[in-house]
Amino acid sequence: MPLWKRNLVVVWIGSFLTAAALSLVLPFLPLFIEELGVNGRQEITTWSGVAFGATFLVAAIVSPIWGRLADKKGRKLMLLRASLGMSIVMFLISFVQDVYQLVFLRLVMGAVSGFISAGITLIASQTPKEKSGWALGTLSTGGIAGGLLGPLIGGFLADMIGLRPVFLFTSIPLFLTFLVTYFFVKEDFVPLQTKSMASAKEIIQSLRHPELILSLFLTTFLIQFAAQSISPILSLYVRELSPGTERLALLSGIVASAPGIAALIAAQRLGRLSDKIGAERVLFYALLIFAAFLIPQAFVTDTSQLIILRMGIGFATAALMPSVQALLRKHTPANAAGRIFGYNQSAQFMGNFLGPLAGGQIAGHFGFEALFLFTGLIVLTNAVLERTQTAVLSKKHS
Repeated sequence: MPLWKRNLVVVWIGSFLTAAALSLVLPFLPLFIEELGVNGRQEITTWSGVAFGATFLVAAIVSPIWGRLADKKGRKLMLLRASLGMSIVMFLISFVQDVYQLVFLRLVMGAVSGFISAGITLIASQTPKEKSGWALGTLSTGGIAGGLLGPLIGGFLADMIGLRPVFLFTSIPLFLTFLVTYFFVKEDFVPLQTKSMASAKEIIQSLRHPELILSLFLTTFLIQFAAQSISPILSLYVRELSPGTERLALLSGIVASAPGIAALIAAQRLGRLSDKIGAERVLFYALLIFAAFLIPQAFVTDTSQLIILRMGIGFATAALMPSVQALLRKHTPANAAGRIFGYNQSAQFMGNFLGPLAGGQIAGHFGFEALFLFTGLIVLTNAVLERTQTAVLSKKHS
């Protein structure tokens, strides 16, 4: 088996375990904040957005640093750093006494996180370009599957053993990820000397299509902004749709997992489709589908309708990020892959930070309906901008 395929298997397992561990807490994060002494819908939604987004604010800042270090020292080191660091932080979160301590540790989590992004960089840099769509689509199923099972397990455990012990539970698979990566990931990496590494300005200038790369960064940001805007307050929306339910955490876990079901089924097929017809076309139509299933969530009247629409979101998501990553891989020099993917991760993390923060404020002041309408319009605008950029690129080649 080629080295890149063997690493794909190992990184897939690590991505699955990491995503499962991190998504365990999502269905009940607002409930945990409420348990820490925060009261009132607006206060809870605000603190949920802050606590959820804090990780991604710091991650957006440090991601280019880790990307530069990955180009210099290797991607495996970044995988080890992220998995071990997240395991330690998640263990400590189980002992927090107030919301300020929670937000602080979520900030630390952002500083050490990044397993999945480092894994993407490793696989993208090793995979033949003609196989990149399939490989990145396959890799995305690891995170999708982990994200699918994580909320279900988290919701079940929260109802059975309480909220706080779940954080202890999440540190275990993260540490297992560290061990699996240490013993099984093999990287044929030649370190770059610091003096031979180009600056960020030189990297952008060396790109064949810098406008396309920058537009892909923007697309990554807007995708995550829209997708994550509801995540930290999802359980509150479920409670509004299903008042009186005795299994709120578990039901929220099912709703949170719904996109993963469709994404898990579709990811590999859409990856092959991207290799066949072009990632540009897949990206555009996936954005339209994303908006088509996002906007109607403002008008649902029960949880079952929300689950169906969020499965549609998952179908679109299965095509979005692998298409962006395939385009980045196609138009990025190999010696700058770590930093370009690092910049893209910064854009993703900023979307993860600002999305929940804005989502909490919009939902708290204007209601959940306004949130879905606002983010749906953002995605539609993104589709138009991306289509315009690829059209300009096509004219240059004609």
